[in-house]
Amino acid sequence: MVFHRCHAAQFDLVTPCVVIGYVFFYRRNQLSWHFGMKCHVGIDAGSGLVHSITATPANVADIDEAHKLLREDDEFAYGDSGYIGIEKRDEIKNNEHFKNIDFRINRRPKSLPKLPDGMFDWERAIEHQKSAVRCMVEHPFQILKNKFHFRKVRYKGIAKNLNKLNILFACANLLMIKQGEINGAKLRKARATG
Repeated sequence: MVFHRCHAAQFDLVTPCVVIGYVFFYRRNQLSWHFGMKCHVGIDAGSGLVHSITATPANVADIDEAHKLLREDDEFAYGDSGYIGIEKRDEIKNNEHFKNIDFRINRRPKSLPKLPDGMFDWERAIEHQKSAVRCMVEHPFQILKNKFHFRKVRYKGIAKNLNKLNILFACANLLMIKQGEINGAKLRKARATG
């Protein structure tokens, strides 16, 4: 289980998930209004497939949606430093299964100790391994942005855009599975002939 979030803005797209609507947090920047939301995604760490999606206004913290991204069969959960302290939340402590999950949350870089030159930094190596697991989250977003050209939203409202995101992530899952089967078939054919 890997957590991910993406921020959204109306016109300027840095991440592939951009959503605007009526009921979200908004601000005025010079002459234009910017409406935003976050798309929170839970991804299976073994397969890399998206299994849960939530959408919230941009001013909702990441940790508030984390319990909705967890599944009953999760043993580990990876997340960035926005999810620090998740095991202390009431939603996690009150659920029998969620309180047994091993949360592997990245630390903030400032909290890592500085070591003299020549010494191997085990703590940074551990944080690097956590980040290596979390990096598989980016692949479905890359498919949404580059294959399905989801760079701007077409609908107003969180519900409509969440429906579109559900369909697009389902299609991204199917595409990742198909690409895996094609690669597996090519590998089997190469082994048979070679």
